[in-house]
Amino acid sequence: MRALLAFDKFKDALSAPQACALAAGGLRARQPDWTLDLCPLTDGGEGFCEILTQALGGTFEAHTVTGPRGEPVVARLGFVPLALIPATARRLLDLPDSQLSALNSQLPLDARVAVVEMAAASGLALLAPEARDPWLTSTTGTGELIRLAARPGVAAVLLGLGGSATSDLGLGALAALGLNFVSITGELIDPPTPSRWPEIARLDGRLPADLPPLRIACDVANPVLGPNGAAAIYGPQKGLRPADLRRLDNEAARLALLLCTHGAKPDALMDVPGAGAAGGISFGLMAAASAQLISGFDLVSAWLDLDSRLAAADLVLTGEGRFDASSLSGKGPGALAARAVALGKPVHVFAGAITAAPIPGLTLHAITPPGTPLPAALRVAATNLTATVDRTFGPASPSGSTA
Repeated sequence: MRALLAFDKFKDALSAPQACALAAGGLRARQPDWTLDLCPLTDGGEGFCEILTQALGGTFEAHTVTGPRGEPVVARLGFVPLALIPATARRLLDLPDSQLSALNSQLPLDARVAVVEMAAASGLALLAPEARDPWLTSTTGTGELIRLAARPGVAAVLLGLGGSATSDLGLGALAALGLNFVSITGELIDPPTPSRWPEIARLDGRLPADLPPLRIACDVANPVLGPNGAAAIYGPQKGLRPADLRRLDNEAARLALLLCTHGAKPDALMDVPGAGAAGGISFGLMAAASAQLISGFDLVSAWLDLDSRLAAADLVLTGEGRFDASSLSGKGPGALAARAVALGKPVHVFAGAITAAPIPGLTLHAITPPGTPLPAALRVAATNLTATVDRTFGPASPSGSTA
C-alpha cells in the first residue's frame, strides 16, 4: 500500500509539514508495511516559502524586515534553482522567452527563482488580536523582502499571498521598492497606511528598472472594491469595523485610480479576479510592477509534481483546519481530493471542523469532538489528529482502500 499524505495547515494550530508528520507517525505505528509519501500543501499563505523551497532542495536566507505594525520581524527568503523547477511549473511562471530557452543549454549556474511569503512579513498571525487594524498595518516588509530577493541571477520573484494583516493595496510594499506617496505640501507619506491615505495627493518615483519579473500565486478571485472586494470580504478578520467599510473602500478607490494613472494601467485592473487578494497587494504590484497572477494551487501542484504522486498512490490522506464549501472551489485539499476521486483513489479528509456536504468518494473525519470550544480545539489539534488517524487506520485495512 502506498499512501500519499498531503495536508494543508490547520490554521493557528498545525503547519502543513506538522500535520503530515503526525499522520505519518500514526500510520507507521499501525501499518508498518505501507510506503508513505509526505507532500505538505500550501495555498500561498503560511508555509509557502518553506514548502516550495524545501521540495526542490533550495536554500534559505533570514532577514529582519518591517512587520505589519512597524515592528521588526525575521522572515525567510527561499531561492530555488530554475533548472530544478518542473517544466509545467516553469510554464506557469511565464518567464521571458530568453530565460526559458536558456533552460536548454546556457542556464547560468546561479539562475534561481526567489520565493517570498507575504505572511512571513505582513501576516495576521504576527499580530495579537487587539493589534489587528487595517488602517494601521502595512505591507512594507513584503516589499523589503522583494527588494532583497531582486539580485543578479534571480530569474523571477514568486510571491505567495495569504494570511495577510493588511488592506493597503500593497502601497507599503511599493514604497519599500521606491515609489513615493506625496502630500499636497510635498511631505513624503511613509509608510502609506490607509490611516494616512487622505494626505496623499500624488505619486512620484519609479520602481527599479532591473526588478525581476514578479509572479503572484493566489487562489482568491476577489476584485479590489465592492461587496466582494478586499475590504468587504477580508477586512473584518483583520480588525475592520463594519462602520468603516465604506470609508476604506472610498479611499481605496481614489488611491487605486492614482496608481493606475501613474503606472499607465487601465482602471479595469481593479476588477480583475484576484486583484483584491491579500488586501489588494496583487493589484498594487500589477499596477506598478506589471506583476502577473498565477493560480496558486495549479502552480503548487506542478511544483510538487502532484499528478505523478497521485497516480502512484493507492490511498490519499489530506486535510486542513476547516473543510467547507469553499474547500471544494478548486484549491488546496479540496482540489487534491477531487483529482484523487477522478482517478478512483480512496480519499480520507481530516479537518478540525467539517461543514462541506458529503461527497461520493470522500471519507470525511472531523477530528474535534463536538462542543469543544475553538481555543481548546486549537491547543489539542495535534492530539486529535493523531487519535483520529489511529482510529481510522488500525490493524484492519482502512475502509474503501485496496491493499
